[in-house]
This record gives sequence, structure tokens and C-alpha cells, in this order.
Amino acid sequence: MREEFQADLTEVSRLLVTMAESVRGALRKATTALLTADLEAAESVIQRDTEVDTLRQQVETKVADIIVRQAPVASDLRRAITALHISADLERMGDLAEHVAKTAARRHPSPAVPAELRPVFKGMAEVADQMAEKITNVLVHPDAGLAGELEKDDDAIDDLERQLFKIMLADDWPYGAETAIDGALLGRFYERYADHAVNISEHTIYLITGEPASAQQD
Repeated sequence: MREEFQADLTEVSRLLVTMAESVRGALRKATTALLTADLEAAESVIQRDTEVDTLRQQVETKVADIIVRQAPVASDLRRAITALHISADLERMGDLAEHVAKTAARRHPSPAVPAELRPVFKGMAEVADQMAEKITNVLVHPDAGLAGELEKDDDAIDDLERQLFKIMLADDWPYGAETAIDGALLGRFYERYADHAVNISEHTIYLITGEPASAQQD
């Protein structure tokens, strides 16, 4: 029974890693669509979002089956429940990548963001991609230290979002309210993507240490 339990948990971990790789790829492709008005890339992200949803359903089904058949307790139960939290955050990251892609598709054939904003969004995308890579690595090889790095990465995203608003709220902003609204929403999508990555890091730290991430920072 113990071997079967471990095999089940290994399968859940595999599904989570697949989800993490998928949402990382989705945001990378959505950013390409955003910055280059690539409609094909945008539509690919939109069409493949259901794959992440399906993976989350598989995680939920597998965890429910583990709980019913194995009745785990203590750290084993924590591993199962943490997997549910992580899959929910990963699914939301996929949804946010889809939102970026939909914005790019809606504004096609024009770029969704003007030239003045592209360096900021490129920076946000690069940091978000680094965070997604760390999430994948942490899911493969749990490491509280690496997981803890995501808080600082999230601060970098917040700084870039403030830079974004500074540009759009300047007196010489020439693109009008509609473009500014799109920019604000897009900034929010990247910021929330990073927030969910931080959530995953906190779940991982709790799984490894048995203590909330905030306790590790005190």
C-alpha cells in the first residue's frame, strides 16, 4: 500500500510539473503575440488553455482518490492538499496568460501596446518567466531556499508595474484612454501571474518545513 501511495503522489507531482511547464510556455507565447502582433501565437495560447484546465481536473481526481483509498495523515495529507492548492494557482496562471493573448488578438493587426510600453512589458515577461522556471524546478526538486527567491522576483514585477503607470499617467501620454486601460489591465495580468507564482512558493515552503513562509522570513 505504501508503494502504491508513493506512486500516486509521484503521478500528482508529474501532472503539476506538466502544468507548470505549460503555463510558462503560454505566457512566453502570449508575450510574443503582445509585442509583435502575432495572431497565430495568440490563438495558440487561447486554444490550448483547456489543456491546463484538464490537467487540474486530473490532479483533483487523483488527490481525491488518494484520500479515499489511502486515508493519509500528517505530512502525507499535507502533500496531497498542497497539490490541490498548487494546481489551482497554476490554472490561474494559465488563465492570465490567456488574457494577455486575448488582448493581443483583439487589437490585431495593430500591436496591443505602443512602443513606449514594450520595454516595460518585456521586462515584466522576463521576470515572470524566471519565476515560472523556478516554480518548475521547485516542483521537481523541492527547495525552500529557491522557493523563497520568488518573493524578491515579485517585488521586481511590482516595480515594473509602477513604472508602467508612471509612463501612462504622464502629461505627455499621446495614446488616449483606451490604450492606457489596456496597458493597466495587461500590467495587472503579469502582476497577478507573479502573485500566483509566489503563492506556489509559499505552499512549497510550508510543505517542506511545516511552517508558513512568513515564519521563515522572521
